[in-house]
Amino acid sequence: MPADRLLGTLLRSLQTYTDQQDTPRLLGTTASLLTTLNNPLNVTLLTSQLLSAPAIWAYPEGLRTCMRCLSVFHSAAQALLKHEASPRDRTADQDFTQLQLERTLPKDEWIRAVVSGADEHSPRWRHVLVLGGLLLGFGPREDESLSRSMRATLETGFVTAVNASLQEFEPGDELGQQAVTAIVNHCFPLLRDHERAQLDYDVLCPALVQAWLHSSEGLQSAYFLGAIDVDVRPASNTQFRWPESSRSFQLIQAMLSSPLIGSLGPLARLVGHAVENVRDPSIVLATMTEFESFSRSLYMQWRQIKLSEIDASEEAVYLTPESLERTVPALWKLFRSTLYAVVIILRSIIGRMLGDSRLGADNAAPRLVAQALHTLRYLSFISSRAGSSAFSQYTFVYLTAMDILATYPQEAEAFLQAIRPGELSTIPRHPLERSLDLFFLNTAEHFTLVLPQRLSEELVLAAATPYLAPDCNNNLLPIFEAAHSLILAAFSAPQNTALTAKHLPFYVEALFRVFPSNLSMRQFRLAFKTLVRLTAPPSPLSATQPMLPVILLDLLHERAIHASQVPLFPEATSTAPDGPPEALMELSEQTVLTLTIIDTLTHLPLELLKEWLPLTAEMVNRVDDFGMREHCKEHFWALLVGGEMDPDQSQLCAGWWSTAGGKELLLYGQENHESDKYTMSGALPSSDDSKL
Repeated sequence: MPADRLLGTLLRSLQTYTDQQDTPRLLGTTASLLTTLNNPLNVTLLTSQLLSAPAIWAYPEGLRTCMRCLSVFHSAAQALLKHEASPRDRTADQDFTQLQLERTLPKDEWIRAVVSGADEHSPRWRHVLVLGGLLLGFGPREDESLSRSMRATLETGFVTAVNASLQEFEPGDELGQQAVTAIVNHCFPLLRDHERAQLDYDVLCPALVQAWLHSSEGLQSAYFLGAIDVDVRPASNTQFRWPESSRSFQLIQAMLSSPLIGSLGPLARLVGHAVENVRDPSIVLATMTEFESFSRSLYMQWRQIKLSEIDASEEAVYLTPESLERTVPALWKLFRSTLYAVVIILRSIIGRMLGDSRLGADNAAPRLVAQALHTLRYLSFISSRAGSSAFSQYTFVYLTAMDILATYPQEAEAFLQAIRPGELSTIPRHPLERSLDLFFLNTAEHFTLVLPQRLSEELVLAAATPYLAPDCNNNLLPIFEAAHSLILAAFSAPQNTALTAKHLPFYVEALFRVFPSNLSMRQFRLAFKTLVRLTAPPSPLSATQPMLPVILLDLLHERAIHASQVPLFPEATSTAPDGPPEALMELSEQTVLTLTIIDTLTHLPLELLKEWLPLTAEMVNRVDDFGMREHCKEHFWALLVGGEMDPDQSQLCAGWWSTAGGKELLLYGQENHESDKYTMSGALPSSDDSKL
């Protein structure tokens, strides 16, 4: 059919709504016809009719219709580029063999004709579809598919259309916000820095956040979780089933493949860039409030469904294989993507605050970082499972926010009171509440230096005490270790000397009760090394309780003598605390206690060090297993030569090792050391068969 007749038929079809199933066919025909028309007025007319056609926009299928319209201009631009390619390339592509190449308009003239079709007959945000499709279709600047002037014209026109559409948005125009968000997200990498600076970020940033967090194509204010609970049904007396055929799972899959959620990483970086470039600081505060509110809503919605009651370690028991392998992993994929994207935004907000005197002022900074920490707290049920410690941006946001808040003691105290566990005397049964407790324990550890002694006792120690009791649930080991770290941090605060003296005996007793069932080797060794450091001179506690280091060492020595020599469980060992882990090896309880005493030697005064060097060497040789004994000897030697001791301690150790028999005692044991004690140099060895 001639192009003119096809144009008339197509225009009539665009003006009459028939069926949504005809939309892809109409758009495909439009894309093919755009490149075959040789009259620029017809190209302009077809573009204008497409942007206002009732057949397309009377009942749009959400963002899918917008992306299809975008693909019309993307495909047309690609076809035009292939027309300009070499004859060999054209004939090799079967998709364009029927194109009337001789009648195609010159590229620059065709672009001007298409752009002229973005007129007053359609909303401004649909003009972004045209310009965005052309930018994507002609590719990045490095491809040199357009002249410099034409590319500059397209980029300038795109930015102008985006700014104009943002100004025209009405509160209920959700589709326009979604379309602009998706297209700016795709086209932003193609813009020059000069054109990026021309975007109106004060209007763009709220629109991006609204489309991402609250729109039907975004995260829907986290209300999509409510549909899941209806489809989670009991499959047996002990298992639940969330079938793949359920509507809620189909919704999760649709969200993962949507233009907004499917490209959540680039969208988060775009929002972060917008946050860094807004002119009005109040927009940054409003953005932070939006994300805090969304994270709270996500937590509350997740708290109300059955799946939240299942701990990660128990999913294999309480979920059917279908749910365990297909549906639940898809949901956690969405959760993880959300967590990473939110953290990217928080990083940009914190970075903007550090460089903005208005946001860094005393009336804004503590509130801003407290909101960031609240956001991370509500998302802690994801971060505790996703392994946030390996996520550098999470670590930056978390530590920086706490460092800033710690400079405002009153605000820090109010924040800890706001996130305190609901029940200070018991371990919660719900996994979500335990994740909140873990976040509190890890966070409060960083504020012990600025908290008064009263609050440290009434809040910090009270929150950690339930997790010091012996328990057979090894799945709670991270929370147990966090509780021990928090107590050690509270004891280490200079203002808590009286508190340490009061609670130290109870904590030492708890340490021996929970090790090794509910405490790792690393944490046990760290705990006792810290306690000896706190009680040994020149600490303030040593002035009032001078016998505490001796008591702690005697307790370790007595426990080591009667400890089991059965290997516990493998644990990475390294002479450097932050260094790469060495080969995994099994250590017994006796070996761990011996290594703990070796760890404490660097903090002992000279009198105690002189007494405990031979005692420690004897303990090393009490270890029966050869591999474990050699590991203790290596650690002992590393401590002597590693540079951790002060000059006086090093001189004492050198004398003990070289002239006081320390070398022989450690390497060969007490028996050989005693047998050679009174032997004259050069004398014959003693023998039971000797006649002398």
